Amino acid sequence: MRAPRGGAPGAVKDKGPAKKMIVSESELVDAVARDRAAGKTIAFANGCFDLLHVGHVRYLNGAAAEGDRLIVAVNDDRSVSALKGPGRPILGAADRAELVAALRGVDYVIVFGDATAGRLLRLLEPDVHCKGTDYAVDTVPERAVVQAYGGRTAIVGDSKSHSTRDLLARLARG
Repeated sequence: MRAPRGGAPGAVKDKGPAKKMIVSESELVDAVARDRAAGKTIAFANGCFDLLHVGHVRYLNGAAAEGDRLIVAVNDDRSVSALKGPGRPILGAADRAELVAALRGVDYVIVFGDATAGRLLRLLEPDVHCKGTDYAVDTVPERAVVQAYGGRTAIVGDSKSHSTRDLLARLARG
């Protein structure tokens, strides 16, 4: 029998999407410090996540398996447009972040505006920086940053190609 909402003593508390959203970097730094003090391993993944699809889910599930806590950094609208071109993003950053936060394996979500996650990685120093299978370890833009603080880079997810660009092209063709 399920415990009533709010939970009985010892019940797992609901960590819905809104509770996973981190507004400030300092709040995230504090959360990571608490998790580290509790002996937790920190994994970090980042991306645009425009039109969330199965490739994103498999990437984030793979990233979640790399640590006890998973931080996901979602590119803001300006950086998605710069990275992906005109007409992108399809969904705004707040919607994309909420969709990512709804995934069970995701512990924290933050929106960031840089072209790469290097600055956040230097700030948080996660144990593992995860990238999808569209990368090889030696092509990850932030790899030198991660190596400099002693972290590791992991390539995770589904080796089958899934891309928002391909989905959009299929939609355009009808």
